[in-house]
Amino acid sequence: MKLSIKHLLFILPLFLFANGYSQSKETRLMVRAKAKDAKFIGSSIGGAKVIIRDAETNEILDTGFTGGSTGDTDLIMKESMQRGKQLASESTAGYEAVLQLEDPQFVTVEVLAPVNKKQALVASKTQLWLIPGKHIVGDGLVIEVPGFIIDIIAPQTHERIKAGGEIEIKANVVMMCGCPVASGGIWDSDQYEIKALIKKDTEFFTEIALSSEKKSSTFSAEINLEKGLYEITVYAYDPLTGNTGVDKTNIIIN
Repeated sequence: MKLSIKHLLFILPLFLFANGYSQSKETRLMVRAKAKDAKFIGSSIGGAKVIIRDAETNEILDTGFTGGSTGDTDLIMKESMQRGKQLASESTAGYEAVLQLEDPQFVTVEVLAPVNKKQALVASKTQLWLIPGKHIVGDGLVIEVPGFIIDIIAPQTHERIKAGGEIEIKANVVMMCGCPVASGGIWDSDQYEIKALIKKDTEFFTEIALSSEKKSSTFSAEINLEKGLYEITVYAYDPLTGNTGVDKTNIIIN
């Protein structure tokens, strides 16, 4: 018996339904990484790596990097936050994942940031349900990334220095979005504790506070060290927010 096109068009949907077929729908998820007490992590600091996984199987569904600007400073840091008020604009850093979903899917979303500063790299993640065809855009999913980025500028790693003279300890300190830290600034270093912890031959030796220089985000101190092997740890701590950051280096005094 031959089936007409009319009969086939009637039977095909029934066949597909009986065999569990359902059509996938495009589902968009905007992911943004926001530095704790600061702005969004974007292109100017190398971005944040975004990984979206099936929460049950751990299969990677999508991955990419946030790109764009750190956002509007006044809007993010100065204006009062109200429910429903959007912080991000079209240029604000983010990564938009486009998934094809047939059923609601529970996912884990992880951001690694800042990707170009491994000593400061933090993994932050959360979980949520994605519903086929129901986009999460605008501000999207905002994941907070705590920390400071600290780079010890001097002394250099494994530098050999003659004993008897003053040694400069200098560090660059910025927020995780790259935003500057300075005395009296929006990110006011006057409220931060920035110190160097010094070990000699693996034992605690001393600690010294670093002072803000004229150049923003730059902090320094001088110290006289006797012969030995030293480990220098520079840390920043904000007692108001609990934000912290660390960098380390090793030197030889001979």
